[in-house]
Amino acid sequence: MKMYALPFVPRKERVVLFHHRPNQTISIAPEVLAEKHNIDFIKCESDLDIDDSCDIYLILGAGILSEKCVENKKIINAHPGIIPACRGLDSFKWAIYNNIPIGNTLHYIDKNVDSGEIISVIPTTVYKTDSLETLSRRHYENEIKMLSDFQAYLKRPVNNYSDIQPGEPTMRMSTEVETKMVRMFDEYVEKWG
Repeated sequence: MKMYALPFVPRKERVVLFHHRPNQTISIAPEVLAEKHNIDFIKCESDLDIDDSCDIYLILGAGILSEKCVENKKIINAHPGIIPACRGLDSFKWAIYNNIPIGNTLHYIDKNVDSGEIISVIPTTVYKTDSLETLSRRHYENEIKMLSDFQAYLKRPVNNYSDIQPGEPTMRMSTEVETKMVRMFDEYVEKWG
């Protein structure tokens, strides 16, 4: 087992009404995790430094990989939206805004954004008593569990959304749209809870 680490590129600070994911900048360093779990740690300057020596690659918290990097590799990603309906950034928020089911998709990466072969799709349960905070936390925890259990999903794929309508990739949600999304949340819970 190996851990390849690309340089950390901080994202531009932005104003949001609601943080739907934990702050990734205050976490345990990848080299510390690798050492703790006896995993070879390989620091890379770019994604082109990732060799072709592994049967499967699991991506955790990286940006978009180059087409050259993706070529000839089986790279698995967990996307926090149901592909193909909810692709791109802020999928959790866009699912609420567009009133579509919330879930996580385990898929192979290809040269396009969130469009590679789907391995499994796991819905995030919505409860009538959910707040944005409780639902987003459960959704994030499900994404991490899906990544942790990726081998089980490779053996026994699950996807009850194979006929879901495709959507276009989304960008970050603006504060104006996010304000509308927050107001729509009770209606969302009523429908999906």
